[in-house]
Amino acid sequence: MEKQQSQAPSGMAGLVRYYESEHALIKLKPIHVVELAVVIIALEFSLLMGGRFLLGI
Repeated sequence: MEKQQSQAPSGMAGLVRYYESEHALIKLKPIHVVELAVVIIALEFSLLMGGRFLLGI
């Protein structure tokens, strides 16, 4: 007995098609993300130190 094998259509050959143009609302460079993270960390640190000073801890 011979097994029958089903074949997928050869139109796309299993490839996924993505749109060529991107319509992102905000485009950020990686350096901007790193800078934003550093600013947030510095802000949290300054609030932590300022809170300790204001509360006398």
